[in-house]
Amino acid sequence: MTRLGRWTETIIRFRWLVIVGWIVLIVTSVAAMSQLGDLLTNRFSLPDTDTSRAETILEEQFSQTSTGSFIIVAESDTPGSGAALVEELSAAAARARAVVPTSQVAVVTPVSANVANAILTSSLDPADAKGFTDDIREAISEIEGATVYVTGQAAIESDLEPVQNEDLFRGEVMIAIPIALLILIFVFGTLTFLLPFLFAIAAIPTTLGAVWIFANFMELSTYVQNLVMLIGLAVSVDYSLFIVYRFREERRRGVEKRQAVQNTMATAGRAVVFSGTAVAIGLALLLAMPLPFIRGFGIAGLLIPLVSVACALTLLPALLYLVGDKLDRVRFLPQRLLERRYSEENNFWIRWSGLVMRRPVIFAAGAVAILIAAAVPVFALELGPGSNQGVPQDLESTQGLDILSEAVGEGAIAPTEIVVDAGVPGGAEDAAVVAAVERLEAGLAADAEVVAVRPGGGAEPVDATGRYIRLQAIGANEYGVRESLDFAERLRAEIVPAAAFPADVDVWAGGGPPSGVDFINLTYGTFPWLVLGVLVLTYFLLMRAFRSLLLPLKAIILNLLTIAAAYGLLVVVFKWGGGNAIGLIQFDQIEAWIPVFLFAMLFGLSMDYEVFLVSRMREEWDKTHDNEAAVALGLAKTGRLVTAAGLIMFAAFMGFVSGSLVGLQQFGFGLAAAVLIDITLVRAVLLPAAMKLFGRWNWWLPEPAAKVARVKPSPRDSGRESAVDPSGG
Repeated sequence: MTRLGRWTETIIRFRWLVIVGWIVLIVTSVAAMSQLGDLLTNRFSLPDTDTSRAETILEEQFSQTSTGSFIIVAESDTPGSGAALVEELSAAAARARAVVPTSQVAVVTPVSANVANAILTSSLDPADAKGFTDDIREAISEIEGATVYVTGQAAIESDLEPVQNEDLFRGEVMIAIPIALLILIFVFGTLTFLLPFLFAIAAIPTTLGAVWIFANFMELSTYVQNLVMLIGLAVSVDYSLFIVYRFREERRRGVEKRQAVQNTMATAGRAVVFSGTAVAIGLALLLAMPLPFIRGFGIAGLLIPLVSVACALTLLPALLYLVGDKLDRVRFLPQRLLERRYSEENNFWIRWSGLVMRRPVIFAAGAVAILIAAAVPVFALELGPGSNQGVPQDLESTQGLDILSEAVGEGAIAPTEIVVDAGVPGGAEDAAVVAAVERLEAGLAADAEVVAVRPGGGAEPVDATGRYIRLQAIGANEYGVRESLDFAERLRAEIVPAAAFPADVDVWAGGGPPSGVDFINLTYGTFPWLVLGVLVLTYFLLMRAFRSLLLPLKAIILNLLTIAAAYGLLVVVFKWGGGNAIGLIQFDQIEAWIPVFLFAMLFGLSMDYEVFLVSRMREEWDKTHDNEAAVALGLAKTGRLVTAAGLIMFAAFMGFVSGSLVGLQQFGFGLAAAVLIDITLVRAVLLPAAMKLFGRWNWWLPEPAAKVARVKPSPRDSGRESAVDPSGG
């Protein structure tokens, strides 16, 4: 008996204890996940950058974090009433200050004939600051003759939270779950379709409960909940689908129930372990990134396959043993139709694979040509740090931002923060430093992107020690667009050097545009090396799973083609406006975190289908050593499942696309497009064509390589003609 067989026997013996344990875990996790939203933020920490140095000085010396600040915008109904408006707004800002801990009123100033704004700074993180948004709105609601808005990053995050919850409900409950339900009913035809849902009900809350633990100690994005709910549904259903279907196959062959569960876990369960490990390896890339924001995604994404694999190895075999047969007796489709599906003579995938393998060169060349054509637009890919244009424009915070942007400039909400470190207390009064600051202000004012320069950002420009000087530059464009990013690079490379500060004086540029530049540079400085590491680790994992030197290389190449095509389609749909007809938001830039996370997630998820298909082909090869028969039978027995699982994943990812945030639309579309490509062109065309072209070399594993992978190759795979060991070690 294999290790998985012995493990499964133990689970069956203690099945009630396993089920009770999972119930306790689910209840505990639901309680924890209910508190998760308050711990999440959209803040991007950028360690060891100019931005982080500037932010640290602002927080420690000026008691302010730009991301924890609020902007109160008042628009008078009577043009020309600026002075009276400032007086009323000053009183309102003082009331707001009383309800926000650590806050102070930095500035109250008119910005046009009928618009004034007040900046309320604090040392709170956005996750804490956003909770005071409604308190501020209540405190300032008494200004007469004017419409008042509360904006700023913390307010935007507060307003986005119910939008994200609504998007999640629509994507999950209204789209993904009904489609998954219909597909599973059609695939199973019996009440066993409930088992994947029971699996998801266990895995998703448990994952979110684990995320809650990490959210107490590290920075996690508000997108994490969307990620876990939608991708968790897809992965959970994916894994349980293959295991439940294999159990039914074993029972149809007349295998006794206990043995059927053991056989299922030794085959489909083993494939799930390798598949989950492949997903985990892909997401380990995110954990190695130097940005807390992306590492937070990595934590959440890594937990999804780990929890799902744990659920597949414990809860699912216990449920199969207890209720698998009972659920399978309740049919929704005629028995005749169900039996027809299992007939190899009438199986669509047998006929299709035969067609592809009769003309493998034509099919392979056509599929590769389509993928390359889809990937070519990737050369027009433009990355950005995100933008407030990508959030719904009907929120109070974005309406206030629009009014302020029209009056001052689009960069008003996220200005460039410049901090001058004179080196010693009192150094800010040094004549050379003062002259250099004046030259810096003149250089900023002369730049076409800058609409205003504010010493101290409207507050005291020098800290209490007299060492640090603060300037604020408001841009004409929003912080994330190309013009703002170009300004940040000019600032550091040209404007600051031209100011000729003394050699012992440091100048740090942070805030909106510089943080965008630092985010992109920090992200893509390490990304290529981490990709290389993932490719190497995945190759060795698949070499062990498939017992082959060639098949892992083929899998990696096909996955890279799929991901490149998804990147190219992002450009077509979002930058070039191809998605306008279906309501997608056109935007020149793809948010910079998306290609990184798409690669990590897709590289692992694509391996799901590769592992399930090729593992089954490997089983057939071990029985017959007939390559074409192995490919045809492998597709016949798993093709329907791969298609169903892919469509369920596609539906889950389209839940992101149905949302209101452009970043999530881009992310969801990239995932959905790649999955659709994967289950059509790649798995249904390129895979059987390549398997035919490579022939017996598919299964070649020489003994030295087998020792590295710690498996026992079949004698024919290593070139020896003797008894075959089908176990795989």
